[in-house]
Amino acid sequence: MQPTVDVRPAEQRFKTRLQWLDSKHSFSFSRHYDPRNTHHGLLLVNNDDTVTPGTGFETHPHQDMEIVTWVMRGSLVHQDSTGHSGLIYPGLAQRMSAGTGILHSEKNDSWRLQGGNAHNEPVHFVQMWVVPDEAGIKPGYEQLEVGDELLRGGLVPIASGLDRHVNASAIRIKNKYAALYAARLKPGEGVELPEAPFLHLFVPRGSVDLEGTGILHEGDAVRFTATGGQRVTATEPAELLVWEMHATVSGW
Repeated sequence: MQPTVDVRPAEQRFKTRLQWLDSKHSFSFSRHYDPRNTHHGLLLVNNDDTVTPGTGFETHPHQDMEIVTWVMRGSLVHQDSTGHSGLIYPGLAQRMSAGTGILHSEKNDSWRLQGGNAHNEPVHFVQMWVVPDEAGIKPGYEQLEVGDELLRGGLVPIASGLDRHVNASAIRIKNKYAALYAARLKPGEGVELPEAPFLHLFVPRGSVDLEGTGILHEGDAVRFTATGGQRVTATEPAELLVWEMHATVSGW
C-alpha cells in the first residue's frame, strides 16, 4: 500500500434530515449509496447524529456488527432485546455486539428513566460500526465510564479488540484488529496519531491543525492508509475520535 492522507470535508457527507433527526453519514448508509465510499479499513459507519427531545430511533434489528456509541452532548437512552437498558452520556463509552441478531432502540427521553419533567436538550452523538472478526457470536452489551481519563489529555482507548489494550480502561469489541481512541483538547494541546495500515480521524467538535495537512473543522474526517505519526493540535476546544485498524474488509 502507498501512504495516503485523504481529507473528507464535513460538507461532503451524505445527509438525512427529518423533523426529529439531523444525521450526517461519512460512508454509504441507508438510502445513500456510493460504491466508491462504503468503508475505510474495518469501519463501515460513522454517523454524526442529533436527535430532538422525546424522539429517537424506534426498535430495529442488527446482526453481525460491533456498534460503538459516543455521546458529545445530552443523553441517550438505550434498550435492547437482551434485557440491557442504560443512559449514555458524555464520557461514557457504549458497545453493542449484534452477533446472531439483536433488537434495540435509542431515544432522547431520559426523564422516562429518571422521573421528573421532560427536558428540551437535543442529544448529539457519533455512532460507529465495525465488522466483527467472527460472525454468529452471542449478542452482547457493555458500557464504561472513561471521562476521568479523558481529562488527563492524550489519546485514550475507549473501545478496542487489540491485545495490548486488554488491561486498559476500554470496552472490548469483537475484532482483534481495531481500536477506537478519543481525546479532548484545549487550544494548543496536541496528540500524535498511531501508525497503522488504516486510520480514521474524525473531528466531532472544535477545530484542529493536522501536521502536514492544515486546519480541520468540526465534522471533517481524514482517512489514512499506510501512515500515521502526524501531530494533531487543537486551535480551539476540540474532541477527536480515531480508529486504528490493522485489517480491512472486502465485498462492501
